[in-house]
Amino acid sequence: MGWTSLFLDVNGKNVFILGTGEVAHRRADRFLENGSKVILSGNKISKDLSDKGAILEEDGSKETYKKLVEWADIVVVASGDKTNNDYVSLISKDKLLNRADFPEKGNLAVPTSFYIDDVQISIFTNGKSPLMARELRKKIQNIVSDEDILQIKLQDFSRKILKEKFDNQKVRKEYLYKILNNSNISKLLKEGKLKEAKNYVEKIINNNDNDNSNDHNNDHNNDNNND
Repeated sequence: MGWTSLFLDVNGKNVFILGTGEVAHRRADRFLENGSKVILSGNKISKDLSDKGAILEEDGSKETYKKLVEWADIVVVASGDKTNNDYVSLISKDKLLNRADFPEKGNLAVPTSFYIDDVQISIFTNGKSPLMARELRKKIQNIVSDEDILQIKLQDFSRKILKEKFDNQKVRKEYLYKILNNSNISKLLKEGKLKEAKNYVEKIINNNDNDNSNDHNNDHNNDNNND
């Protein structure tokens, strides 16, 4: 299949989850945490899920499944009953469908995902090894440093200033690389001094901006002299 990674805004979306086991609970919790409305079909759900707004539907009839699929924007198949899984998948062909049992039979993957501060990282092994996805997660968490996270915050701060000063995207990119590779800024971030690093960035941008203005004025004067 032609899988590619995308981020989907699920806030306010209706999610029907077939199943109430461990995987179904994990899926439900994830959608609830991001503002979705969730109905699970099965025997019981945890108090934690119900407190977050999840609804349990105990009627497992085909008619109920049809109504829930029609209601849903996203369907997750995560039960232990292959017959029900196949049936709900069949009637969900026009929906975003995640199959926890056979990911390749759906059109939506829900990969292992985690945050390091404001950074969200997802790992998808094409359904080959959820275990290795978790192991890779541990490795990534050990590699990403506090300095990396502060650099992201600083780059965001820098981009906002640069967008106000320069329309040219190429010029903004050059400044961002200059900030990323500046040894003084790196030293400040290693020491956790984000505020000081921001002040340093402002000086770099303002000084260079003045230099560019001077260069422009000099070019203009030279043109007049040539005239």
